[in-house]
Amino acid sequence: MDLLDFARGPALTVSLAIFVLGTLWRLLGVLRRPRMPDRSPPRAGASSRLAGATRAIVRGMWPRKEFRRTALYTAINGYVFHIGLALVFFGYAPHIAFIHRVTGLWWPALPDSVMYLAAAATILSLLLALLFRLTDPVRKMISNADDMISWTITFLPIVTGMAVLSEPSAAVLARDHAIYPTPLAVHLLSLEVLLIWFPFGKLMHAFLFLFSRGATGMRFSHRGVE
Repeated sequence: MDLLDFARGPALTVSLAIFVLGTLWRLLGVLRRPRMPDRSPPRAGASSRLAGATRAIVRGMWPRKEFRRTALYTAINGYVFHIGLALVFFGYAPHIAFIHRVTGLWWPALPDSVMYLAAAATILSLLLALLFRLTDPVRKMISNADDMISWTITFLPIVTGMAVLSEPSAAVLARDHAIYPTPLAVHLLSLEVLLIWFPFGKLMHAFLFLFSRGATGMRFSHRGVE
């Protein structure tokens, strides 16, 4: 078994199992946390708990006008990163073929030129996010090892994926073997490290932000806070 076989076989199986089981464990842990019942009556005209949670989740997608001057660039950069990453992972033809092998799901791919632009924008947004974190006094003060590890583990699959690119995706899919097996194995292993780290680091915010914002929105709505 060479490195690519290991990355495609045991390493992928183990990383996916840790990702799925670890994510479920974290979500169940949040749902099972004891909660003190709010015995106060809701304010007159207060919206339902679901409406309050939904409003808080949606409202948190963009900074309030009071903080827009200082948070606008960070918010835009966050959207560039998340949209770019989604386009690269779910729109690149070899990635879709990989997902198809693992899950059986398939959908049409986006043009390679779109993927190259999305990958470049994603890398640039990650570098800007690191710059913001290292130069802003507040962000720098509240950052810890988890932030840097999560940033690095997110950055590596994108950079190693760009290093593998050498020809159009149609040519890659037309072959039944990899021309550069070692760089491809490194790319897969970097993704598998991300899957393993995901449930235990701050990357878990991809799921947990719904719970935190929703809970805050329900409490505020109950008290009549808009």
